[in-house]
Amino acid sequence: MHRKTAAATAAALVAAFAAAPAAAQATTSEMAGPPAPSMAPSVRTGPLPAKLTLSKALEEAEARSPALAAARAEVDAARGRLRQAKFRFNPVLNVEVENFAGTGPYSGFNGTETTVSVNQRLDIGGRRKARMTLAEAELAAQEYRFAIARADLGQQVRNLFALGVSARDNLALARENEARARELTRIARELVDAGKEPPLRGLRAEAALAQATAALRTAEADEVTARRSLAAIFGVDIPPTELVGGDMLPPPRSVDAMATLDVRLAEAERVIAEAQLRQARAEGRLDPSVGVGVRQLRETGDRALIASLSVPLPVFDRNQGNVAAARSGTQAAEARRNNVLANTQAQIANARSVLAAAEARVTALEGSGIGQAREALRLAQLSYRAGKSSLLELLDAQQAYASTQAELIAARRARAEAQATLERQAATANDVETSQ
Repeated sequence: MHRKTAAATAAALVAAFAAAPAAAQATTSEMAGPPAPSMAPSVRTGPLPAKLTLSKALEEAEARSPALAAARAEVDAARGRLRQAKFRFNPVLNVEVENFAGTGPYSGFNGTETTVSVNQRLDIGGRRKARMTLAEAELAAQEYRFAIARADLGQQVRNLFALGVSARDNLALARENEARARELTRIARELVDAGKEPPLRGLRAEAALAQATAALRTAEADEVTARRSLAAIFGVDIPPTELVGGDMLPPPRSVDAMATLDVRLAEAERVIAEAQLRQARAEGRLDPSVGVGVRQLRETGDRALIASLSVPLPVFDRNQGNVAAARSGTQAAEARRNNVLANTQAQIANARSVLAAAEARVTALEGSGIGQAREALRLAQLSYRAGKSSLLELLDAQQAYASTQAELIAARRARAEAQATLERQAATANDVETSQ
């Protein structure tokens, strides 16, 4: 009978703590924390489109990238840790049975005293607030890491697509050069057979054809390699058969180094270090526990309430070492943030310089450069066929035209890579939030 009474008393104490006022316990929303995150989207599989544009490549990369899937999962994990940080400590149920199985009047259970109590750690030393602040800072940092992973992936796709477009254009140029060298060899043979050119000129034309054929084979291999490298980002073995369109991007927005993702992440890590310092200080503060219970005296059948208060005495351990370590951590985080800012400013400035130079080269070559080289080649071909100029002069004109085209292709690639760098630095967390 007394055991049932003690059990009923314990249940009543637990219910009383569960129904405690908000001043002593967390509200329902605080106890529950934020809603559990939804399952991260699955990674897309299957073959790539046969014809791939830059915009489609960016879309496919985001849908297929295992790195982005892992970064999303890390954000969800940080949300779970924040949810856990909002919970208060659980109450502790204590049941004590005294004065039994002794001698004399305490033999058996005649003089038994049963005490049922519930103890609650008050958590008034700032620990809960400190761990919530730390979890919030870690969530913010993880969101920035996801944003950086997405921005890095976009830059990588843009650079490899620019490489693929450059390889595609170089292949087209190599085919044109090879066809032109083959035609020139045919004409040279006819002139040699007609006695209008010495045999040495025919051999020179055949050597130029061999060089053009070798360059064509190299360009073919480079083009296939570029498409395979692009496909590797998507985790597929079969590359797209063709890259469609150019590598042009919209003009990059104005980039503020202070607003870049790298600097924001460094700032978030500094906030984490400060939160860790506050948490270390809170761990060194007093954190008492209080309890309330009921004692049942079997001999007389009486009951009495009991209350308890326990306070740790910070005689030896006041968490001094962790506080000192956390203080040094904040200094290190501040130094890293300043270093990231300086490096980011340099990267932005360098990308702008490269972009300006590449734009100037593209403008010059697309304007008069290619036109003049093409016209010079046309006149050299007419002059050679009319017997007014030598084969060497025609070969020089062909080489000049091919070099101008190759330089234009290289300038376009440099421009695209500089644009990709600025787009990477201009990416913000807001761009990422809209995609989640």
